[in-house]
Amino acid sequence: MLFLDHRMNSIFEYILQNWVEITGSVLSIIYLYLSVKQKAGLWIFGFLCSALYTVVFFESKFYADMTLQVYYMGVSIFGWISWRAGKTQPEKVLPVKRTRFKSALIITAIALILFFAYRFILLNYTDSPLPNADSLTTALSIVATWMLARKMIEHWLLWIFIDALSAGLYFYKGLYPTAVLFVVYTVMAIVGYYQWKKDLQK
Repeated sequence: MLFLDHRMNSIFEYILQNWVEITGSVLSIIYLYLSVKQKAGLWIFGFLCSALYTVVFFESKFYADMTLQVYYMGVSIFGWISWRAGKTQPEKVLPVKRTRFKSALIITAIALILFFAYRFILLNYTDSPLPNADSLTTALSIVATWMLARKMIEHWLLWIFIDALSAGLYFYKGLYPTAVLFVVYTVMAIVGYYQWKKDLQK
């Protein structure tokens, strides 16, 4: 009985100490579900969970990921406006589409520039423990989120890679709720790709 009480107290204490991360994880799952379903409400939950994760990543010294959350909040506003326009103006509904070759080249170039810029900053101006991996996931996440706002189906393929790599990083840093969240993200990204592919073929 004493062991059980101690166990419950430990769990309660963990929740109190990590409520920001746990709340962010729950909101993120809702965000991802709405994303797969192509519901505009995803951007509201995306904004809220990004605000919470700005705090989480700052405290964990994932500085590139921290700035990424600020970017996410901005994209959430843009995505909300873009997707809602299709609700009130049917002729402006964004269809699911493939990324054109020219767009893919531009996106790749932007991702490379972002990677090296973040890497330089993290190596020279922060105490980030994983500057290369942090820079890579951040650069790819920026372009993948923009692709989501434009409904480019290939953004899901980027997320599969980003989420799997991020899960490993967060386990390494002891961010266990977030690590579990990103394992779920990886699976849901696969589901999302095939879900969107059905709409692409209509």
